[in-house]
Amino acid sequence: MKGRPKSRPFFISSSDSYPAFLIFTALNRKLKIMAIIKPFRALRPQPALAKEVAARPYDVLNSKEAAEAAAGNPNSFYHVSKSEIDLPEGTDIHSEAVYAKAAENLQNLQTSGTLFHEEQPCYYIYKLVMDGRSQTGLVCASSIDDYNKGIIKKHEFTRPDKELDRINHITTTRAQTGNVFLAYNDVPELNTLISHWQQNQRPVYDFTAEDGISHTIWVVNEASVGDEITRLFAEKVPATYIADGHHRAASAALVQKASGEDINSDANLNYFLTTIFPASELAILDYNRLVKDLNGHSKEDFLSRLEYDFTVEAVGHHEQKPAMLHEITMYLDHTWYHLVAREGTYSADPIGILDVTILQNNILDKHLGIRDPRTDKRIDFVGGIRGLGELVKRVDSGEMQVAFALYPVTIQQLFDIADSGNVMPPKSTWFEPKLRDGLLTHLI
Repeated sequence: MKGRPKSRPFFISSSDSYPAFLIFTALNRKLKIMAIIKPFRALRPQPALAKEVAARPYDVLNSKEAAEAAAGNPNSFYHVSKSEIDLPEGTDIHSEAVYAKAAENLQNLQTSGTLFHEEQPCYYIYKLVMDGRSQTGLVCASSIDDYNKGIIKKHEFTRPDKELDRINHITTTRAQTGNVFLAYNDVPELNTLISHWQQNQRPVYDFTAEDGISHTIWVVNEASVGDEITRLFAEKVPATYIADGHHRAASAALVQKASGEDINSDANLNYFLTTIFPASELAILDYNRLVKDLNGHSKEDFLSRLEYDFTVEAVGHHEQKPAMLHEITMYLDHTWYHLVAREGTYSADPIGILDVTILQNNILDKHLGIRDPRTDKRIDFVGGIRGLGELVKRVDSGEMQVAFALYPVTIQQLFDIADSGNVMPPKSTWFEPKLRDGLLTHLI
């Protein structure tokens, strides 16, 4: 079945044989509201092999790190997501050989029985626990039509080179191996339903990875429960928000567009792999900056210039995290400084109020000559998961000259910016913990 026939009346009776998600899809597309999701037949590992298969997202580690992580483990999903590790050293990671090797390795994992294809479409519940804090999301297939129409909201620009990499990976493997992390405003009925399933069913996967993060997954394989999940999203969730995975989402949409597939059909190609979390369970970490030089200024001149827009206080050698909004901490010449933005250095609009914008406009651009942080080679970014020690190490080594630590963006700020149709400055948010690749793959 490829979708609702065009000649068929819009209203669908309960006696029709259409899957529930197609009924809700038809209703939603007619009304142009609410989120469209559906269950899918995941390609997933045998339970005993889940920990061996699970891999960190492809874009959070380099080829050398992936090779070390996969050493001696033929079941590691890095052989698919970072397949250059199985080719001669120095191979261009964007070459055709790398994508072909990924497809070969994915097929081998299926042929060996390490991975198997779910017999029926299911939803999946994915719980992560890190440092005692847990978050639980729904793994599903989200509509590319929703992405195109802005029901799935974005807050970052994407780069064509990164899109092309994922396009080539998807089209060669015929699979979406990277999960897109979405968020939504809490729906109590959904929270209750998901919690009830967790309490009354055994998980299929339950392990703690080497980094101490635990991963637990349940399969929702009862049609009535799946239908209720679909209905609740159709009725209660007007929008979802991309938290992490803008390039994965954009690439899936471009693959669909290039295929010529009817967007109104239920083809797998019209959906992409997502895990959707309620906003109340999410935490955003800081995303910090390092700069190679002071743009020709002496330390004394640079500090003096900062006082036009900030109160500047030297606070010693111990690591200093910002304690509130509009406070930035800076590490320069073995000393930490508190920089508090003066009134008038920022606006009240959703973008202008962000600390990353204050830093960009009043320090990076104004004094350090970094106008486009996406392309300038003098700046680097460090996710808060690495801690302030990483900033200190790289400045003290002489690799960088100055570091800036930022107060984290809130989930509500992210929602406000996405709702306004604006985008955040690059590298504004860092989400932890990360979903693992390989546990649930969406075949197209």
